[in-house]
Amino acid sequence: MLEKQDSDTTSNTSSSATSLGTKVVHAGVNKAQQGSPFMQGPTFASTFHLSGEVDNDHHQYARFHNPTWDALEQGLGELEQGKAIIFPSGMAAGAAVMTALVEAGDTILLQSDGYYATRAYAETFLQKFGVTILAVPTLEIPNQDFSKIKLAFIETPSNPLLDVINIQELAEKIHAAGCLLAIDNTTLTPLGQQPLLLGADISMCSDTKALNGHSDVVFGHVATQREDLFDAMQLWRKLSGNIPGPMETWLVHRGLASLDMRLERMVNNAQVVAEYLEKHSKVKMIRYPGLKSDPSHEVACQQMHHFGFIISFDLGEKENADQFLQNAQMIFEATSFGGMHTMAERRARWGTDDVSAGLIRLSIGCERVGDLLLDIEQALS
Repeated sequence: MLEKQDSDTTSNTSSSATSLGTKVVHAGVNKAQQGSPFMQGPTFASTFHLSGEVDNDHHQYARFHNPTWDALEQGLGELEQGKAIIFPSGMAAGAAVMTALVEAGDTILLQSDGYYATRAYAETFLQKFGVTILAVPTLEIPNQDFSKIKLAFIETPSNPLLDVINIQELAEKIHAAGCLLAIDNTTLTPLGQQPLLLGADISMCSDTKALNGHSDVVFGHVATQREDLFDAMQLWRKLSGNIPGPMETWLVHRGLASLDMRLERMVNNAQVVAEYLEKHSKVKMIRYPGLKSDPSHEVACQQMHHFGFIISFDLGEKENADQFLQNAQMIFEATSFGGMHTMAERRARWGTDDVSAGLIRLSIGCERVGDLLLDIEQALS
């Protein structure tokens, strides 16, 4: 695993802080001025005063930009080491990547075992306009021929089986073939992994999950260091109208400040829970990159700041998984992850993931780990 965030340094921020954990507290916050608030409230406006010739130095219309957007995009850009664009959902952010950067005749490479909605969007809508979709299992992606691919959109760690791809090695191979690489960084956030610094062209995140962290907002963003890609995705947002509201934007910015603290508790909890489940007789299989026995552990140590808060484990049969979820008193059954509360679900119930009927995706929250272990123990008994 990379050095702890206390030692991680970034350079394109006005803050004098050197660690990501401190940067996230100050990300996008106003410069200190006498009598001014630390963080400006949301700007509710559809229209701005605009006289004379149009220029880009002033706000023009709410579908184009908003002061509340500016603050969050600045903060996310500092953390991502690029320029950020925010969207009203993670899927809107993913759609911007896939729609704005390809055209008829191009091929997009996706995971056959990654987040289903990303693949479903591409196969349902983009194929109708002449875009070819190539779906490949995560672990087979590095061996692909990228010479005829325009965009590889890869989630690592993958969801729900947590396979990890070496981003730096993949980026070198993809760029040698003239292909673009976008990384879905939802499971780790910019504090857990920085795809742009590892060579990816685009970093995308569903901020609905851990980045906001309070299970109350649907949101997403993309970031890039390339001006041409930034301009294309920003234009897509402007013309498609896929824009976030100022209140949701402000809530995500507020949630962002506590991300490092929340992740510290969640990740530490996840390691303890994973080690407990690994030894439990009723667990048939477990995936967590923080386990030395996990196939993803070695690569995760090279490129991730931490091992995440998601654990996938298999109880063998549907009935066993359902009974576990019914027995659990502290674990909420829900289809999201990354919130303050520990959540779990039997993934096969959706029929969209090629996984065992007994596989449970467990998102560890901020509860005391001792209480979680007691609840898991009684739920498995």
